[in-house]
Amino acid sequence: MLAPRGGKVSLAQDGYITLTDIKPREGKVHNPERTKSHIVPKEGNGDRTRLALLESGAWQFFSDAYTKELPDPKGTPQGIIVSTLSLEPFVARGDVQLADRLLEFTRGLEHLQTLLEYQPIYLVVPNVKSELIRSIKERVRGYAWIKLVAIPVQYPYDDSNLLARHIGLKKADGPIWSARTEGVLAVDRALTAGRPCLTRLISIGGPGAKDAVHLKAIAGYPIKKIVDDYAKGDVRVINGGILAGAEHKSLGLEAECRGLTLLPEQTEREFLSFVRPGYDRKSYSASFLSSLRGKFAERLTTSMRGEGRPCVACHYCADICPAGLSPFLLHKYLYADMIEQVEKARVDLCVECGLCSYVCPSKIELAGEFIKAKELIEQEKEEIRIEQARKAALEEAQKLAKQEKEAAK
Repeated sequence: MLAPRGGKVSLAQDGYITLTDIKPREGKVHNPERTKSHIVPKEGNGDRTRLALLESGAWQFFSDAYTKELPDPKGTPQGIIVSTLSLEPFVARGDVQLADRLLEFTRGLEHLQTLLEYQPIYLVVPNVKSELIRSIKERVRGYAWIKLVAIPVQYPYDDSNLLARHIGLKKADGPIWSARTEGVLAVDRALTAGRPCLTRLISIGGPGAKDAVHLKAIAGYPIKKIVDDYAKGDVRVINGGILAGAEHKSLGLEAECRGLTLLPEQTEREFLSFVRPGYDRKSYSASFLSSLRGKFAERLTTSMRGEGRPCVACHYCADICPAGLSPFLLHKYLYADMIEQVEKARVDLCVECGLCSYVCPSKIELAGEFIKAKELIEQEKEEIRIEQARKAALEEAQKLAKQEKEAAK
């Protein structure tokens, strides 16, 4: 655990570890001047601050804007992208977390600024007029190191990868740290209150939920308990939103979870669903009768309503892709096992938003294919790097052996 406390630990019959009679932990305000025996004295306040973020668990809220991996806390970023938006359906919104915590949020930004030299913090806000946005702008006015970036309230424009490209930060120029509202609040909790960041504010929503709620829970909290309390009927638990989320398969709540979407399991078979005119379902194309209707509530379940089919090159996926890719073309390359062509077509630019899979009339899991393709390409590159390093080491050893042999003569 990040911050062990006194208490009782028991192993229940269902396999869960239960903590009871937990003693309260006294928080201590972060003091960057505090000396630690394992810190080199020449290290500055910024290094001690980064260590405090690691110790408290606040660093887990940060990621690299392009790779989405946990960044090196000792590195120097081009800047920090802080997004106050969370646009994916059924995920905790940034304004919910900011509503009564603007002071804590501002303090967190000030703490982040101490980790930088001249690099800015890009504060991303929605391009709308509201009292909350006005309050945010008022609080950061006068901070020269904060640059406001206004974006439309449209998914997935809050993605850190897209934001970095929009701002003009290039991957080749170095790491770019990114965080959301909860990350900045975690920094304030760790450095101002001196408390560990063990809990997360997650959303519980979706058509399978009794009510849409926000829940503060610790990592590892039993998923079964959440389902029993908030689900109606038999549901499938999705880790994240409905578009980019994946089925939650672990027993406990994952540390990186931002929300859980509950989808009703389809228990009744729909007779000849694929030949129906689609009056009761939405579609990206205008081929369904629902295009003649106004807004209506669609029944969202785990049912595919038909089977997966071959790509028909409708180009809907290319129309909707925020990264400007041609997903249908990437799919054809992957189907033909043309990995080099997939790499040249820049599959690395995919932000994994899931929109291509959502609009595909053939129900092809395009986003999943591209995630696996990127992993395969990186694996092949790593194997090539290892082989090149091995050959270089072998050549160097042979060169030294030859020199030693000549010197012996």
